[in-house]
Formats: sequence, structure tokens, C-alpha cells
Amino acid sequence: MTKRYVSAWTIASSMALISWGMSAVQAQLPSLHNLNLPDPSQLNKKSDNPVISGCIRLDGRCLFEITDKKSDLSARIQEIEQRLQDVSDTYFKNETVQLDVRKQQTEGINELNIYLFVGYKDVRLLTITDEDAKLKGVSIETRTNQIIDDLKEGLKQAKKERQPQVLIHQSGIATGTGIVMIIASLAICRCERRSKLSKENLDPSNSLSTDPISTELIQKEKWNLKEVQHRLLQVAQVTIWAGGSLFILNLFPYTRAIQILIVSSFQIPLQVAIVGLSTYVGIRLCYALIDRFSSVLSSNKLLTPEGSRRSQLRIYTISGVTKSIVTFGGISVGLLVALAVTGVNIAPLLAGAGIIGLALSLAFQNLIKDAINGFFIIFEDQYAIGDVIAVADVGGLVENMNLRITQLRDAEGRLITIPNSEIKIVANLSSSWSRADLAIPVSYQTDINQALELIKKVAQEMIQDSIWRKNILDQPEILGVDDFGSRGIIIRVWIKTQPLKQWEVAREFRRLLTVAFDKAGIPISLPQQAVWFNNTLPMESFSNPQGYPDSQRKYPKLD
Repeated sequence: MTKRYVSAWTIASSMALISWGMSAVQAQLPSLHNLNLPDPSQLNKKSDNPVISGCIRLDGRCLFEITDKKSDLSARIQEIEQRLQDVSDTYFKNETVQLDVRKQQTEGINELNIYLFVGYKDVRLLTITDEDAKLKGVSIETRTNQIIDDLKEGLKQAKKERQPQVLIHQSGIATGTGIVMIIASLAICRCERRSKLSKENLDPSNSLSTDPISTELIQKEKWNLKEVQHRLLQVAQVTIWAGGSLFILNLFPYTRAIQILIVSSFQIPLQVAIVGLSTYVGIRLCYALIDRFSSVLSSNKLLTPEGSRRSQLRIYTISGVTKSIVTFGGISVGLLVALAVTGVNIAPLLAGAGIIGLALSLAFQNLIKDAINGFFIIFEDQYAIGDVIAVADVGGLVENMNLRITQLRDAEGRLITIPNSEIKIVANLSSSWSRADLAIPVSYQTDINQALELIKKVAQEMIQDSIWRKNILDQPEILGVDDFGSRGIIIRVWIKTQPLKQWEVAREFRRLLTVAFDKAGIPISLPQQAVWFNNTLPMESFSNPQGYPDSQRKYPKLD
């Protein structure tokens, strides 16, 4: 199966990294102006420098909103807030404040100036324009009166918050909040430890290979739900400390600005983290739903034992492939949402998806072949996870398969990865049932009828054994003499077994047969070879093989 465990923090951090990288790349791209191309803003200047609104704050609290062009709004807000801060510092020292409104016209546009009198100071705070009035849909005079009321209320509130009795009361609230945070954090830590312990107990990697597939699927479902619970408890822990700290900072006028700064600085990373966490939780919940649905299908009581096992293997394989597709789709959607949150325009990405898909289909033809062949392998149930197969000159237990690859574990423990497009002919050694094929050699001097009777007797004793009866599906077939070989007479025996049990049954049958042959005095034959010597030739032919005279002999004469 594909990797089962996808880290929540890995998804969130990867989304944040990609989003940050895209933003950085976008910032590094040359502008149209630098490329000396026609500037579309000349056709529609309002689209490049629109009128937007912003808050005037005192001690981090929004008093009222103003409007201006996007390029000028920040400077205007900073200037007004600085004047307001200078006036409020004097006002907090028990000085009186009076507000005055003066009308003026600038380039035919009506404007109202708000002045503040604090002690002997006469400070122009801001100028109210028609755009400020349009923000609320009222006249400029009405808007001016609204801002004056907001200013008076805001200054009174700010002065009241600095009174000693109010600060003491807020300190009490902060202390109580801190105590509640600690108690809630300890309670969540306890729940988190329990959740982690139960999750470790349900870890699919710790389950025995002998567990039924339906049991393993139920265990995976519970593990995924516990994983979601564990991550949500971690989020609750972070939320308690972060939210409580921001709440405490908001209680005091001196620290409220820090709260606003933190919130504004971490707004985009927080949104990306929420998208990442939501993606992870959604994937895990889909895993649990898939496992639940698969466990229900695999526990069908109407199927025969052989059909049930085969159905379970197939469902288990399809479950793993479905999880891979859900993971890929969930992460893809999460990345698009994260990019949209960071301000990246994903419309061109979606529009170009078709062209990119066509280009990738040409570039990755082998991958497409792998996926198509993998689909038909699963659809036709050629093999599944848990089967033992042979492909070309390799074979082993199918440990993992998806639409692209099949991974086998051979007898030496090697993990063999085969692209699905390379699988042309496959031999499934464990589909529905298996067979132990035994070739039993006995010597040529053995009474063959006695050997056959003894083999039948051992086969009957084995099938009557309660331990081996469940692994043997039918009466063993004693086929008889199969060959005359170099090791003697070969007797062929077939035993139909449960899938993957043929090797265990064959080993036990050989052991029992060896004991029985020893008791009966029937030897297990060894490889034999007969050598014949021909003594009909005269001795002279050995001493003078070529018939040469004695004077021309190259070899000494034999006596």
C-alpha cells in the first residue's frame, strides 16, 4: 500500500513554503513598466489606483474610517494617527478637549476640517472629503458630525481605560484568564496523552499479519479517527495559548497595539496553516470513511471462505489505491486554496491546466501506460496486495501496489519495484487456492506398491490432523509413478491447500513421510550413475594402441 501516514504539519508547512515562494517569485517578476510595454492604467487609471478605506485607531481600537487613493491612504492614516496621539497624550493629563469644524473649498471640492483645541494648542486633525462621506452614503456634514461623535467617545474611552481602578480590574481579568488557560491546557494535555496512547495501540504497523483483513481495516479506521482527534487537540492547545495571550493583550490600552500588530503580521501564515490543517483533517476523515466502507464490504457473510478471502484482498487493494487518489486530490486542492489565500491569482493556473495536462501527457507517456495497466490489473483482479506472484524472472509477495507500480518482497527480503506497464504475463500463486506439488524419489530397488500405500497412509493421517485440516481443501491426490530419473523412481503427489499455505503443508508432509520411510526401511534415493567397463579388447591394444613396431613405440612396453 502507499504511504499511509501523511503528517499534518508537513502539509501545512509545505503549503506555507510554496505560497511564500510564489509570493516572493511574483514580487521578483519585472513589471510592465520596466518592460516598456503599454501601460493599461492609461486606459483605466481607477483600476490601478482605486479609492479604498482604512481605520483610524487609538490604542489599537478603530474609531472611524476614512477613504483615499490606495497609494496615499497609508500615509494619510499615519499622519492622522500621529496627530491624534499627540492630542490624546495632553488630554490624558486632565486637559479639556474641544472640537471645531471649519469649511473650505479646494479646487472646487467641498472639504471640512476638524480641529482639536487641547489647552492652548489648536491642532488640525483631518480633512473630511466627499469620498469620506460616500463611504457611508451620507452628506459631508453628516459624516463630519459622525466622526466628531466617534472622536469624543473614543477619547473618553481611552482616558477611562487608563484610570487605576480600571487597570486593576483588567489585571484581575488577565490573571483569571491565565489561570483558566493553564487549567484548560493541562486538561487538554491529559486528553492528548490518552489519545496518543490509544493511537499507538491502534497503529496498523503493530498489527499481526495473521489478523483478518476486515479487522485490519476497522483498526485503520479507528486509527485515522484517533489521529484526527489528536491533531485537533494539538490545535486546541495552540488556540488556547495564542487566543488567551491575544485576549490579555487586548485588555490594556498600552498593549492593544501589539495585539493588532501580531494579528496583522500572522494573518496570511495563519490562513495558510488553517487551510493545511483542514486539508489534512479532510484527508484523514476520507481515509476513515474508505476503511469503514471497505470493512463493511469485506465482511460479506454470503461469500464462500475462498471467495471472501479473495474479495477482501481485492477490496484492501482498491482501498489503498483510492487513498492515494484522495491524497493527491486533497493536497492539490489545498495548494490551490493556499495560493488563493496568499493573494496569488490562480485563474491563469486553472485556465492553463488543460494545456499543461496535454504537455504532461506527451512527456509522461510511460506514466500514463503504467496508470492504465494498473487500473486494468485492479479491475480484472489479476492480483492484489497479499498475493504471491511471479512476473518474468522475479517473484514474491505483493507488499504495495498502486496505479503506477507494483512492489514485491522476494524470499531473500529484497523489495522489487516493477512499473505496471512492464507487467505483460503474471502468474498468481495464491488466487482462490494453492497446490503443493511434491516429487518424491524412491530407489529402484524399493517395492513401489508398498511405497505408494505408505504415502497414502501419511496423507490420510495429515488430513485428519485438526491443525492441518483447515489448510488442506481436498483429499491429497497420489498420482503415482511420474518419472524414472537419476535419483530413482519419482512419485508425484498433489495437495490442494488454502492460498499461500502450500509451502507449509509441503514441508510438514515431507517431514512425516521421512519418518514413515525410516520406520518402514524405505531409503530416500540419492542420485545414481552406472559405469560399464568393456574387457573384450586384447592387452596388446592397450600397450600398443597404434600398432607401431617396437622400435617406433612412443610408450614403454607393458610387461
